[in-house]
Amino acid sequence: MVCERIRGSENMNIAWKNKDWAVRACLTAVVCGLIGVATRVSAQNASAPMPNRSVSIETSSTQGADSAVDEKLRKRVKAALHAAPYFYDKHVTVSIENGDVVLHGFVFSDWDLRQALNIARKAAGPKTVVDNLAIKEGGGR
Repeated sequence: MVCERIRGSENMNIAWKNKDWAVRACLTAVVCGLIGVATRVSAQNASAPMPNRSVSIETSSTQGADSAVDEKLRKRVKAALHAAPYFYDKHVTVSIENGDVVLHGFVFSDWDLRQALNIARKAAGPKTVVDNLAIKEGGGR
């Protein structure tokens, strides 16, 4: 009887060890999943610029300087789109409206749309990028 209890407890220890391993594996998967979600959220927040919330009073003397800065920003974003090796920018125009970068025109896929926005956001820096692009499916380049 003592031998049976010992054997029974050994089997029980093995069973508990197996369950302990399963619990640890599940917890590890949950923790890794949460870390992955947190990383994706952080990446999304880092890539999306915060809107400019500062209040400014424009006067006629600063409008000339603003238009020169806007034109420089427009050219920088347009050049970045044109320089991207895997993005076809022929049908995309860039304008600056109320200090925001606005993309007009069309692209040929979801991938092109995301690529255009990512390129424009990097080139625009802290400025907001507004998406007015359409997707024209089945279009040739």
